Amino acid sequence: MWLDHFFLTNITPLFFIETLADLEKQVRAGRTPEEVVGNLAYKTPDMQSRPNVHHMTLVAAELLGTFTVEMSLGRPIISGGKAVMLEGKSGVIYQQTPEEEAFDRWNRGEFLDVERLRAKAWRQALSNFNCDAICERLKPWVSYTKPKTFLDVKRLVDSAVEGVEREKVLRLGLSLLGVSPEAEEQVVARWRGVGTPELRRFAPYFTHVLSVDLLYYLAVAANIISRSKKSNRADFAYVYYLPFCMVFTSSDKLHAEIVPLFLRTNQTFVKGADFKDGLARLDQHYSALSEETKQRGAFSFAKYPPTVGSFLVTDLWDTHLSRWRKHETESQPLTSDAEKNVVNHVNRLKHQSTPIDRQGLGVGEMDYMLIQRKVFAAKGKWRRFSTQQEKAMEDKADT
Repeated sequence: MWLDHFFLTNITPLFFIETLADLEKQVRAGRTPEEVVGNLAYKTPDMQSRPNVHHMTLVAAELLGTFTVEMSLGRPIISGGKAVMLEGKSGVIYQQTPEEEAFDRWNRGEFLDVERLRAKAWRQALSNFNCDAICERLKPWVSYTKPKTFLDVKRLVDSAVEGVEREKVLRLGLSLLGVSPEAEEQVVARWRGVGTPELRRFAPYFTHVLSVDLLYYLAVAANIISRSKKSNRADFAYVYYLPFCMVFTSSDKLHAEIVPLFLRTNQTFVKGADFKDGLARLDQHYSALSEETKQRGAFSFAKYPPTVGSFLVTDLWDTHLSRWRKHETESQPLTSDAEKNVVNHVNRLKHQSTPIDRQGLGVGEMDYMLIQRKVFAAKGKWRRFSTQQEKAMEDKADT
């Protein structure tokens, strides 16, 4: 509840696939795989979460020069938006994505055959993954320097990426990603055409993904991590999406070692246990409120995190959303007439906007953005909305 209330969660494609993979796992007696995945789907943030575009889609677009990947804002990159215009103002309407629709179905215990096949293919790919050839190819790198820690390997990776043999490293990265020879030559030609710049300047997101991959393969080649533990590869792959968040939290010991090596100065890594404890303290704090207050819904009594007391969530908001306290003191609740005006305006944007032929409409160019999704009115023991708000939404279900 409080994770979804106070954070916009980046749903990586890997999380979606690994959740599917749980369909193929043997579960404890008395529970079916469908029940397990349905429970995971219910726990997954449904209101303030966004499915991130797959990293390979972003890498390909960046290398071909068709899309600039923003690396410093710390927010998910989403797709599926429809550019529209209303009364001379342009915006984007995002409807429910296939991933979000799947989570809705999973909550109802409904699974498509194609999803079962994807789950099986994912587990087979993880089981059959073999990095021996790549590690042998890179072994001379570690044989010379003899790194002992992940930090040693990261320094080696940075030295290679920022070194003078740029074309060699560029081709290595394209090879690790499985790029075809024809596409490789196209990318190299484009790189040469813009003056053979540093890789981080030419393709910063590709360079990040390459750095994560090199850290993994070189750490395996140096025997810092085991090559027999296939799940390590998936754990590293989550770091592909690190640029698209402000806070990265995980209970995985491997993540605790490698994620800090890639953090920007405006990002925070929080251990999973600390994060859960911080959310639990919030739950205790709000549980002490009167029943009358709680019945008004969390969006009424917990619009912002607590301003009195020591709370991890408050600290993270202070670190990454520096202007929120000013908004908290200046914001005024909407009147009923104002709420109706907002609802009417949203309905007009939804039903009266006309599509425009505009690709890649940037955030700075939008006058409005409308994101449509289905959400639970309550999560666990908590109401999100007041009974009056719930009734209004039921009466106008299209909002």
